[in-house]
Amino acid sequence: MVGAIALGLLSGVAGFIPLLVGLHLTKRVTATSNFGYMSILIIALIISFVLMFAFALLCVAFARDLALPFVLAEAVALSVVAIGYGVNRLVRK
Repeated sequence: MVGAIALGLLSGVAGFIPLLVGLHLTKRVTATSNFGYMSILIIALIISFVLMFAFALLCVAFARDLALPFVLAEAVALSVVAIGYGVNRLVRK
């Protein structure tokens, strides 16, 4: 069970990476760009959900009895990383 939680934490952090890339890509958007801020962030959010869902399906396929701790660890890790990133950005400004 510890392994499933550790892998869930890693996949939760990996699920935040597309969101982080999307945030950095929004800095390059000009005012006249056809590809606006929200479209980049929505695509990053969709990629993040697909990535996390794929990891959860892999866990169910290989170890069904460990799926609940894996998915809970995944969700907690994504939330903690996102909140930590936001607080870090607030404190630095």
